Amino acid sequence: MAELWYGGTIYTMEQEGEQVEAVVTKNGRIQMAGSLEEVMAVWKGAIDQEHHLQGQVMYPGFVDSHLHIIGHGERLLRLDLSFMTSPEEVKEALSSHASQLPHGQWLIGEGWNENQWADPRIIHKSELDEISTEHPIMLTRVCRHALLANSKAMELAGVTEDTEDPQGGKIVRDEHGLTTGYFLDAAQDPIKDAMPEYTQSYLEKAISVSIEDLTRNGIVGGHSEDLNYYGGFRKTYDAFLNSIGPKHTKFRAHLLVHHEVLDDMLADGLTYKSGTEFVELGAVKIFSDGAIGGRTALLSESYEDDKGNRGMAIHEEKQLAQIVKKARKHDLPVAVHAIGDEAVAMITRILNGVPDAPHRDRIIHAQFMRDELYDQVSSTNAIVDIQPTFVSSDFPWVLDRIGEHRLQNAYPWKKLLQSGIPCAGGSDAPIEEINPLLAIQAAVTRKSIHDQKAYGIEQCLTMFEAISLYTKGSAYTIHEEGKRGLIKEGYDADFTIFDRDLFALHPDRLLEANVTRTVVDGTVVYQR
Repeated sequence: MAELWYGGTIYTMEQEGEQVEAVVTKNGRIQMAGSLEEVMAVWKGAIDQEHHLQGQVMYPGFVDSHLHIIGHGERLLRLDLSFMTSPEEVKEALSSHASQLPHGQWLIGEGWNENQWADPRIIHKSELDEISTEHPIMLTRVCRHALLANSKAMELAGVTEDTEDPQGGKIVRDEHGLTTGYFLDAAQDPIKDAMPEYTQSYLEKAISVSIEDLTRNGIVGGHSEDLNYYGGFRKTYDAFLNSIGPKHTKFRAHLLVHHEVLDDMLADGLTYKSGTEFVELGAVKIFSDGAIGGRTALLSESYEDDKGNRGMAIHEEKQLAQIVKKARKHDLPVAVHAIGDEAVAMITRILNGVPDAPHRDRIIHAQFMRDELYDQVSSTNAIVDIQPTFVSSDFPWVLDRIGEHRLQNAYPWKKLLQSGIPCAGGSDAPIEEINPLLAIQAAVTRKSIHDQKAYGIEQCLTMFEAISLYTKGSAYTIHEEGKRGLIKEGYDADFTIFDRDLFALHPDRLLEANVTRTVVDGTVVYQR
């Protein structure tokens, strides 16, 4: 069935400002794009359905290049702590929630962030014990590189005062050497492993709730990392297959495969791009360091507010290299979480020492660089996944961590692009909000949501560069630049339609725009 889209502004995103008047789609693909007169000359009498845009503005479908689809769904389903402004508010919410839970059920909270509290302290396990010793309590920090647990959760996890720190993790202790209930990076694993098994129905519900919210925000696809945390590779992969597709909701889910479940994927005879039209497998995901909030991102110099601490390597370099080599043995690309400059340097050394994969590698975040690293990264086949909203949420408190002298290479989005390093844009939801307009605004203005000041304005992107992160950038990342990311003949009929022109709006007013329709494979999956 041929369908005509016309009557508004249609940006192809091939070149800045390039527009067409009309687009014809059929069987999920763009058949023609051009002037209305040209299109009608070819397709007159063959159009089965017309979509008049009513003056609205159409773009190639926005794709979030880095998020956690199930995690975002969980945030929507669970107790959300992300907007709370004090430890007292968190504890009050926990007490209220605990009173509604069945006996012994886990109390799980998502997204606390002490940096947005007037009193930026870490809640102690004794405070959680005051709320409940009957319910195990587990509270995930916004970065997901740290959690809080009460004594009951620690007991179920087998964590005692004698438990040693694992490689790539830390059990935080007080001045007397006693545990505080604060766990960083790999030290979180025993607590998470002690939690009840996730049911298939729960995972499918979390995915469905997440996809509904993503499409409402104009997002047609997402590159997600979920396959190692919810009961195993096959169970989680099946949950995606059962939740996304023509019989459910069309959405383009590209799933990174954590290195700890790589063998499970291979045992099932699967590889890169295996799957369906709407659910496919991606690169091998590896963590090389932690996060800046918990001071576990690996830096080349000490943290400004914690002298002697340079962060934490999740894997020693030799071990990290072995994981990359294992992926290469199977011709697989890798997607490496690297926030600190030393983590970026480490993975860059490794990538430059192994053969390229047939598909592009990814360095995820690269929030802190140093001058010589740009050329080193550009010498690899890697793209960089950036999350522009980190700028708006991390400043000004991040300056306490890194100091003013590192600002010139902090969140250096413009420098990455100017160095010829391809970039894609994402949210890292549920760590940040999924709304792509927040990310585009942050990339263009670099304003903090806390004090409305701009930080590192020399790194501001143009509106075209920022929108390209979510369109051409995300497509290029997974070798789909020949069929996605543009409005062009032969490309997938994936569109994001707004009620106003993002290029015409002042960046400070970007959030006034509303998604009116989200289209995947020629199907309207959301309509306002």
